[in-house]
Amino acid sequence: MSHKPTVLFVCVHNSGRSQMAAGYLRELGRDRVEVLSAGSEPKDAINPIAVQAMAEEGIDIAGHTPKVLTVDAVRESDVVITMGCGDACPIFPGKRYEDWELDDPAGQSIDAVRPIRDEIRSRVETLLSEVLLSRDDQ
Repeated sequence: MSHKPTVLFVCVHNSGRSQMAAGYLRELGRDRVEVLSAGSEPKDAINPIAVQAMAEEGIDIAGHTPKVLTVDAVRESDVVITMGCGDACPIFPGKRYEDWELDDPAGQSIDAVRPIRDEIRSRVETLLSEVLLSRDDQ
């Protein structure tokens, strides 16, 4: 049986971008990918506008809670996607790292968050195809 790749999405508060990305990857990847998300300074709750934006796509992220980024989470992951958390993310050799430059949805209106959400979906779709391809090559 081939290894199920683990993808970790990290942003500062783990309440918007990383939660939306994790929601998309869970939905699109089904059971082919393990999905984690965390923040270097997590908030108490997910951004309600991010929840609303994802609900428009038929994806419910309301039940998730922001989590603190741990060294173990990074160590367990094959791919680490950071979104503006800078040097807070520990680096381990042999992992794939990407930094996605995305506007922070915090304090934004739903109209401002939709394009961020759509950009995240596009990047997640590309990431998923790459991760599944590399897994199949092993």
